[in-house]
Amino acid sequence: MNSNLALFLIPIAYLIGSISFAVVVSKCMRLPDPHSYGSGNPGATNVLRTGNKLAAVLTLIGDALKGYIAVILARILLGDESLTSTLGSWVLCGVVIAVFLGHLFPIFHGFKGGKGVATACGILFGINWILGLATLSTWIIVAMFMRYSSLAALAAAIFGPIYFVFLFGLQPMGLALLVVCILLIWRHRSNIQNLMNGTESRIGSKKKAATENKDSAK
Repeated sequence: MNSNLALFLIPIAYLIGSISFAVVVSKCMRLPDPHSYGSGNPGATNVLRTGNKLAAVLTLIGDALKGYIAVILARILLGDESLTSTLGSWVLCGVVIAVFLGHLFPIFHGFKGGKGVATACGILFGINWILGLATLSTWIIVAMFMRYSSLAALAAAIFGPIYFVFLFGLQPMGLALLVVCILLIWRHRSNIQNLMNGTESRIGSKKKAATENKDSAK
């Protein structure tokens, strides 16, 4: 693939990531803008606060799919270069970071994005289904035993790059996933503070309006 065309995949990935499905689904289903209620976070957890479970599920699927599609599209267009050439591997790394940044700072929605958990999951499955499954399993296990969605997200973010290195060795993609991990942790900084203070809400618990924590989803 031509090097200029290959590099063009990075801004395309950013634009794909900039599609906020929380906003799109809410508009299509005539729900309030997710920025205007709850935590103000455009993600599935906040959309669920409207009481519309279908909207929340569609948001979750959409945010995950955009990460998956961006990576798969790049892999298809790059072909074997995504694995064998230096340029191809670094372009794929750029695509991973770009689609994640698009979700965090979407140009279509005033750069007010989500926290990136679902999108990161989609990215991992796009890279390799075993990697995605291992990381998703980490989230599920921590969430089941600790009952904190944010803690599960943080654990999955940390173990994602570790699983990649374990499965594929030291490659540029490991560095890209480390960047995603750091960004995801940074977006959860308020949740980390709540966990340290003992005020983070558990999965399934009811929050009082006056002490509502920011959600830890997208």
